[in-house]
Amino acid sequence: MTGVSVIIKERIGRVGQRRQVVIPREMLETLNIQEGDFVAFSEQVNGVLIKPKRVVDPDDVLTPEEAKAVRKGIKQIKEGRFKLWRDVKHELGR
Repeated sequence: MTGVSVIIKERIGRVGQRRQVVIPREMLETLNIQEGDFVAFSEQVNGVLIKPKRVVDPDDVLTPEEAKAVRKGIKQIKEGRFKLWRDVKHELGR
């Protein structure tokens, strides 16, 4: 019986200023990680596991009514129909 060998292609990144780690582009593309995404770090016996991490609850979505209100608000902003908070506070005498 022959042994099964697994070949894992190692990629090397580097630690930059302020402890920033450069993740090789191929890994980012494979894991579909984009700028601004979060990643989780888990200490393992033989190293560190880095994996994409979703920090937003996937069930935290707008209802159709909420989405409609947001679209209405965006439309009003684009039309210039809004007041800055500082102006509202001034009108209220605060």
